[in-house]
Amino acid sequence: MLAKNVVELCGVYKSIGDHDILHDINLEVREGEFLTLLGPSGCGKTTLLRLISGFEEPSRGSIFIDQKDVRGLPPHHRHVNTVFQSYALFPHMTVFDNIAFGLRCQHVPAAEITSRVNDVLKMVKLEKHALRKPDQLSGGQQQRVAIARAAVNRPRVLLLDEPLSSLDYRLRKTMQIELKQLQRRLGITFVFVTHDQEEALSMSDRVVVMQEGYIEQVGTPRQVYEDPKSLNVATFIGEVNIFAGTVLSLPDNKHLTIDFLDKARPTKSNRSFSIGEQVHVVIRPEDVRVWNQHEVNTNETINMFAGTVDEVIYKGTTVDLIVRLSNHQIIAATEFFDEDDDRLEYKIGEQVWVSWTPGWEVILPHETP
Repeated sequence: MLAKNVVELCGVYKSIGDHDILHDINLEVREGEFLTLLGPSGCGKTTLLRLISGFEEPSRGSIFIDQKDVRGLPPHHRHVNTVFQSYALFPHMTVFDNIAFGLRCQHVPAAEITSRVNDVLKMVKLEKHALRKPDQLSGGQQQRVAIARAAVNRPRVLLLDEPLSSLDYRLRKTMQIELKQLQRRLGITFVFVTHDQEEALSMSDRVVVMQEGYIEQVGTPRQVYEDPKSLNVATFIGEVNIFAGTVLSLPDNKHLTIDFLDKARPTKSNRSFSIGEQVHVVIRPEDVRVWNQHEVNTNETINMFAGTVDEVIYKGTTVDLIVRLSNHQIIAATEFFDEDDDRLEYKIGEQVWVSWTPGWEVILPHETP
């Protein structure tokens, strides 16, 4: 049974003067999910967050929270809370007082404030730091205080505007795990904004990919990565190889033969194409296999592509290879590194064969990259 929708945006537009920021946004946010708005800077994801929170109003369209139209309602009447990138903690207050501030403004009884603040302190594992000031905390601890200050109000939705961007790499990775675990413990719907693809894929139940004020695709992390609906999504999330191709035949609704890289290759797709149609063939580097010449027999190379290693990039757990094919096109491959596997000791200029499993390509309609 699908969870009910907590937030719904219907035909939402946002313009400032003659500049359109958001175009016809239709989105449903489900109860208890971790939804991420992902896209490059300037794509409209923070504006969308501000529309949900009430800090801005749409030029057109409707926003519903728990089926109630909230247009015109100020933020404090929407039963949502926002965690900003800067955390905005009060430096002169203790952790306890920072978290209790909103409850005191609502004139909640003192005994209830103490109980609710202590409960949320346990949830974010900061009960031993209740009397510290923000400058006595690490960046990760400050972030948890900001989340606790929002969560103590028991909002229906918690909005987070790139809250991890100011953390260093190692702490950021740690906080990604902690934030997802915290969301499960709190049971609150999270709407999270980021431009970091890996962050979105690793934390989210669903990802909303945005480009230039439009929603390009909504889906699970696996769906948007393995089955991108457009070239914009394919190129923004992860690394890709993109080749031009032409549909040669359509044996049935799911199978087709594509002419690309000077070969006719069978593949499959859930999209509809026509014979002669120009398409893009998208292949992830981790799906590409590179073979040393002595590893394969001549009769095994019929579906392989000959090439020369242009670049070898060692990354610890992986080795990235840039291979120039015999037709002078470039293909990138990523292979997991094994220090005991001599096969991965590639050399620049080495002659190799390149292949991948037929059907692992993603076939997209032709569009200008």
